[in-house]
Amino acid sequence: MPQYLTVGHLLHRLQDLDPNLPIRLAVNPDWPFTHYLAAEVVVRDGKAFIADDGQEDLLPSSVRDALNWS
Repeated sequence: MPQYLTVGHLLHRLQDLDPNLPIRLAVNPDWPFTHYLAAEVVVRDGKAFIADDGQEDLLPSSVRDALNWS
């Protein structure tokens, strides 16, 4: 996975997943919480932005392990 993710890379990674599967953002290995993603996408200056829509809970340890954040 490239460090500078594009819409195409993201679509490719998500295309085989259940479209009803909830999605969360894992943030900061030093303060590992999950965050909701806002539904709105804003495109400015040649980039797409998806806003954080609030913190949900601690990131599960299994996800931290999979991300090598342990």
